[in-house]
Amino acid sequence: MGRGSAQVRITLRNIKRGQTVERSFQAGTKWPRASMERRPVQFMYRDGDDFHFMDNDSYEQFSLTSGQLGDAAQYMKDGMILDRTSYQGATIGVELPLTVDLRIVATEPGFAGDTQSGARKPATTESGLVVQVPIFVGEGDTIRVDTRTGEYQTRV
Repeated sequence: MGRGSAQVRITLRNIKRGQTVERSFQAGTKWPRASMERRPVQFMYRDGDDFHFMDNDSYEQFSLTSGQLGDAAQYMKDGMILDRTSYQGATIGVELPLTVDLRIVATEPGFAGDTQSGARKPATTESGLVVQVPIFVGEGDTIRVDTRTGEYQTRV
């Protein structure tokens, strides 16, 4: 005597509202793929909690809150180009490039005695992101940061 078909428990996310819910389905159930649109956009400026963007093709302007952007908000720099993901005309989010170049606005000075291999210090970037950098990096330097990990890659 069989137990019936296998059940798969998955977490679904409403892409417009961001809400999640768990559901069970029979294994092998198929759904139509959501038609997502990706277009290049430019980050224009930040106004409090709102980040303002412009579509590079239509020149349409839109804004997203830091809550909608999540961790991506830490890497925003005026004029940077990103990919906008939208579904049925509603913006779902933006995708960052793999790396971003940011200027250091505050950090401790490196000292001549700091010769320990791999020594790091915290540095604050122009976007407000705090990154651990080598001791030779100083204020005013531009660094490349990996947007997936938030780690320092190199001095530019």
